[in-house]
Amino acid sequence: MWQFVPRLLQNQRWRSLFSFVLGLALVFAYAPFSQAWLTPLVMAAWLLLLVRTQHWRQAAATGFWFGLGWFGAGISWVFVSIDQFGGMPLIASLFIMLLLCAYLALFPTLVAVLWWRCRRYFTGLSLFAIPLLWLLAEFLRGWLFTGFPWLSLGYTQTLSVLGNFAPHIGEIGITVMLWIMAISIAYTVLRRRLQWLLAVPAMLVLGVLAAQLNPMEATGEHRQVALVQGNVIQDLKWNPDEQWPNFHTYIDLTAPYLDHDLIIWPESAITFIEPFAQRQLADLDDFLREQNTTLISGIIDLDRNTGDFYNSMIVLGEQSGRHWYHGNPNRYRKHQLLPIGEFVPFESLLRPLAPLFNLPMSSFSRGDYIQNNLNANGLLIAANICYEVVFSRQIRANFNADTGMLLTISNDTWFGDSHGPHQHMEIARMRARELGRPMLRATNNGITGVYDERGHSLTRIPQFESAVASTRVLLVSGQTGYARWGDLPAWALTLLLFALARPRKFRRTT
Repeated sequence: MWQFVPRLLQNQRWRSLFSFVLGLALVFAYAPFSQAWLTPLVMAAWLLLLVRTQHWRQAAATGFWFGLGWFGAGISWVFVSIDQFGGMPLIASLFIMLLLCAYLALFPTLVAVLWWRCRRYFTGLSLFAIPLLWLLAEFLRGWLFTGFPWLSLGYTQTLSVLGNFAPHIGEIGITVMLWIMAISIAYTVLRRRLQWLLAVPAMLVLGVLAAQLNPMEATGEHRQVALVQGNVIQDLKWNPDEQWPNFHTYIDLTAPYLDHDLIIWPESAITFIEPFAQRQLADLDDFLREQNTTLISGIIDLDRNTGDFYNSMIVLGEQSGRHWYHGNPNRYRKHQLLPIGEFVPFESLLRPLAPLFNLPMSSFSRGDYIQNNLNANGLLIAANICYEVVFSRQIRANFNADTGMLLTISNDTWFGDSHGPHQHMEIARMRARELGRPMLRATNNGITGVYDERGHSLTRIPQFESAVASTRVLLVSGQTGYARWGDLPAWALTLLLFALARPRKFRRTT
């Protein structure tokens, strides 16, 4: 039977179908399925399809259909928010989802076409040019139109042996390691030499050794933290009549935990606009300081001088002798805004078209790219809000040697009982591993959890429950290689691999 496979793959329709199925299969490598072993096998199979293409159009189809399956299954959770909150007919929601996935599929298409066009200029192992092309395409995906770097391959290894590379070369470096394994598997098939497979156990052994090189050291200090998950229904969240009930939901859940050092409420847990609730917030600030505890909460801020709204975090209670007031700089304003959800491009044209483009609180301004760590009860915390946690370079830019913890707050209610919140949690855990600091993740309806500097779960709350996650978090010191050098080692490694492809030297002619 196997002798017919190469002949079958010469048919473009079958090759496109197999590419699409491979892309679909990749979703099982991410949370909540977490079958990390799938990734190098899927990518190796895709490479075998790619090398059999005879024309750049065939290469483009192989890349596009793979990308369509990859993102179609991987971000299918986006459809939940479009369908439930978009206010459009089903066919229109499906069309928008198809457009989004088709756009994202252009990036693996770009990799496939560039490799096909360039392979004639390589004298060596041309597949080793793929990692560099892939990283260039992924950089573009994370930058164009404010960027959408979700589903990067390295996240499939957050809790695997390869995840141990995170403190040294980051998630992007892990992506390169996966490509080394995939290329080795592909060449085992193409060259029919088992020696190529040695790269796979070699990567795994290096991953085990990498765990022993973690430079983090315990400081001997700890903080008792409580993360509150209110499970407020999204349809009622921005109802003006529900502002006080929402506020008291969090107050009541928090009351038994006032002996903790740090209490976290999720994104926009306080649904009052900040300057319009100054008396209530000042009273809460005074009360918390009397209890010697600190609360960090999401809230919507309004700059009354400019009329700009910001998706923000504020600190209430003990904050090194200071107190809360509107305008206190001890706050965080979200920089990386979610398209459609938090800002609408060409809004004068799009907003009248459908409720999808006119969601509540969808006209925010950006905070600064780099902001001071939050000062919370003597602890410095590098904060980010929701979608921002996927932008590793921004998280690293706001991290410094004195940072004690990482914090991300979110509202994943938009995505229902899908795999989106699980992927979101997986990404947050990768940030903890990269920077070597505990990560606190508070959400409105799950998944709320606390993870140590190695990404291990200390406590978590299941989805769709009103509850509080309470735990003791040990503090650590030191800087990881990724905190020091960022993505530079990963890019350097791709250049070394590119050298294995041995590009031809062109003579200059006149």
